[in-house]
Amino acid sequence: MAALLEIANLNVQFAGPGGALLPAVRDLSLTIAEGEVLGLVGESGSGKSLTSLAVMRLLPPQARVSGKIRYTENNQPLEIFDIREEQIRNLRGNRMAMIFQEPMTALNPVMRVGDQIAEAVLAHQPVGKRTAWEQAVAAMREVAIPEPERRARDYPHQLSGGMRQRIMIAMAIVNRPQLLIADEPTTALDVTIQAQILELLAQLQSKFRLAMLFISHDLAVISEVADRVGVMYAGSLVELATKRQIFHRPAHPYTQGLLRAVPTLRTDRSRPLQTIEGTVPGLQNMPAGCLFEPRCEFRVEECARKPPELVEVEAGHRGLWRQPQRSTGTFARSRKNLRARKS
Repeated sequence: MAALLEIANLNVQFAGPGGALLPAVRDLSLTIAEGEVLGLVGESGSGKSLTSLAVMRLLPPQARVSGKIRYTENNQPLEIFDIREEQIRNLRGNRMAMIFQEPMTALNPVMRVGDQIAEAVLAHQPVGKRTAWEQAVAAMREVAIPEPERRARDYPHQLSGGMRQRIMIAMAIVNRPQLLIADEPTTALDVTIQAQILELLAQLQSKFRLAMLFISHDLAVISEVADRVGVMYAGSLVELATKRQIFHRPAHPYTQGLLRAVPTLRTDRSRPLQTIEGTVPGLQNMPAGCLFEPRCEFRVEECARKPPELVEVEAGHRGLWRQPQRSTGTFARSRKNLRARKS
């Protein structure tokens, strides 16, 4: 299947104290095919949202960016970082759309929600205000907002959190994009509303054949929506595989730690939940070797000296791991323990 979006060796850096460049995203490479849902998961600070902003070319001016992001439509590739500002504006909200994390800050508080959706129509379609308003109401109906004609005249503060999120989704789909980026769209919602939003996104993705980049820190949510899953840690992609491979045969210790931290019906409630010790390193304190080494239960001396390579663990499954021939005896024993734990 042809790649609709291709990210190759993406690096995002910010100037730190003394002018030194600090890496926020490192050598990230991935693709999203037409109609595919790619889930991007990781702790806060792993670079997920920065990746989505880079795709939309919405990074702050002080960001230093290198690498390639290519969007392809009708066999016509567009290099996101190379095209003119008017071209990227035509893509944003039209062929590529984004649902932001917090709708209350993303929506204009002094503008009716119907007008905000209609504004997206007017920006990309040669229609009048009346037609744009009708399309806005139709989009609200598609996202299951009751009485959309009346609700379109409400302001954001008059709507519940779930309805505000639906307005954001309506604004994103009103121009029928090919690529939808959802940046933690269910984080601030309770479980019932979260399930409704996930079901709605699944219906819209199927109906309009959307390609979707779904960003979340919640593995349960990712398991519901994604076809493939990318795991990010400290700005790097540490594992990329199908959903089944990630949840049944995780290759990286970080992915395994995330999965162990998720409570299930079999979890012993008399014992504390499992956690990954430590925190994601700050941009100024990145380890010289493997970024996960300070927190990894399988670390050996070699891990602190040299970063591992992104290798193919099995067909369609890439992960950061060391080649067996480079393993010392201690490291080989760690791999044996890891395989035993996985089985």
